[in-house]
Amino acid sequence: MTAINEPFKAIMVERVNDDVTQQIKTLTLDDLPTGEVVIEVQYSSMNYKDALAYNGHPGVARTLPHVPGIDCAGKVVESSDDRYAVGDIVLVTGYSLGAEAWGGWSQLVRVPADWVVPMPESLDPRRAMAIGTAGFTAAQSVAQIVYRDITPDDGPVVVTGATGGVGIWSVAILAKLGYQVTAVTGKSEQAALLKELGAAEIVGRDAVNDTSDRPLLKSQWAAAVDTVGGTPLTTILRSTKHRGCVTACGLVAGADLPLTVHPFILRGVTLAGIDSAKCPRPMRMEMWDKLSGDWQLDLPETLLTEIGLSEVDDRVQQIMSGKVLGRTLVVPGRS
Repeated sequence: MTAINEPFKAIMVERVNDDVTQQIKTLTLDDLPTGEVVIEVQYSSMNYKDALAYNGHPGVARTLPHVPGIDCAGKVVESSDDRYAVGDIVLVTGYSLGAEAWGGWSQLVRVPADWVVPMPESLDPRRAMAIGTAGFTAAQSVAQIVYRDITPDDGPVVVTGATGGVGIWSVAILAKLGYQVTAVTGKSEQAALLKELGAAEIVGRDAVNDTSDRPLLKSQWAAAVDTVGGTPLTTILRSTKHRGCVTACGLVAGADLPLTVHPFILRGVTLAGIDSAKCPRPMRMEMWDKLSGDWQLDLPETLLTEIGLSEVDDRVQQIMSGKVLGRTLVVPGRS
């Protein structure tokens, strides 16, 4: 346990001359940004956005110095807000955590009380961060499909980036709800794992890589959870069935979206953007209720990797090169 009046450790990203540097620094409470709640971080996680922040990407780490980590869970050690008392177990995902504000790769964080979510009774900090921003994003994506009354009888749902954090949670939740899931991955060696999560079919990236200029393709999907953007998203939108829904939450395959309006005006396809960071609080609470209730499940331990702050650098390089499978849990208190 980190005493609130003692120095603590955090990953600090700084600019030295023209170079971005990263190191574990010793901080005090006075170094933290303003806010009503101080949390002892027991678990954070590592997402692609965190890796970008760690490398000083200006679109994520808006100002340097910066502490990455877009989510965290732990124990309240100081609070000036009546909603939270010392000892409460809580979690934080999104808002500006790990972006404009210093994030969860730190033994202590201080945040506005409105960002804090009480830990659901059926979860603990480790399980909450196994879900983390990735699972929360997946839940929002699945909810968009469910809200549009798309049922398992309507046909298969395709999930891109299926072995990434959002992908594995999307596959698992959709399968739990009875959908026939087609998982798209460039890691064919992980087919057995995706089957274990509930995927009915595993296909390679070529299945969603149509670079033609045809405005519409053969109807295949009742819905889709796209985590990569670019050509896969364009292909899926053109091959989604009438009144289908495609959710979009990532851009690792590209930010461009070259297509016509035909999928929207001829097939009534919905493209639903998923913005986890600024998700309204009522929906945020609803998603955590689902993730700790009807949609609750545990990922296989083989998909969870715990690391300490000293191991972050190596893991970032792995995630940037596409070598990470599943979820990475960052444990700031690990020596």
